[in-house]
Amino acid sequence: MKKQYVVFGAGRFGKSIAVTLQQLGCEIIVVDKDPEVIQEIADEVSYAICANVDDQDVFQNLGLRNLDGAIIAITEDLEASIVTTMQCSEIGIPRILAKARNNLHEKILRNVGAHKIIYPEVEMGRRMAKYLVADNFADWIELSPKYSLVEMEVPRQWCGKNLIELQIREKYNLNVIGIKYGDTVSVKIDPNEKLRDDEILIVVGENTDLEKFKK
Repeated sequence: MKKQYVVFGAGRFGKSIAVTLQQLGCEIIVVDKDPEVIQEIADEVSYAICANVDDQDVFQNLGLRNLDGAIIAITEDLEASIVTTMQCSEIGIPRILAKARNNLHEKILRNVGAHKIIYPEVEMGRRMAKYLVADNFADWIELSPKYSLVEMEVPRQWCGKNLIELQIREKYNLNVIGIKYGDTVSVKIDPNEKLRDDEILIVVGENTDLEKFKK
């Protein structure tokens, strides 16, 4: 059975997450008070509904009780963001993600029922900063304050050697979890297979160990 989510607010962030979830096979309801925005996204999601969340009847009429989760992507109207989060919590939606504008907004959202707070601009800024200073890495994705995932070209001295010979985990405390070649990604890695210079390694490790390796 398809997972079902509702996205409140179809700005750039809301639209992006709604369309991506739809493409991943979920059933998505998008709610926004702007009819033009709803018209633009209508063909890309399961349901696009023009409604004002200030109207308390909206939540009852939408029939949201059996959804898998809700994403509150409203930040321009703080009251609407808070009320929507609270209503979703009272309905009993099991996973509520809310976009916050600042620390105070985050605290209020958590108090009224949000399970996870999102700062997309901050998170993207941190990711881009990591990317810019990570000369040896093609990409750097922070998984938590302690761990990250990076994509890195196979170092020249590693070419022609396999993972058993290189002992990456033992020497660097890093784990190779996948190998990328062009648009193909494989997570079934043969530790005896020799690495090539046209491959990208997908590596997970503690940020401190990644920083050491980068240097």
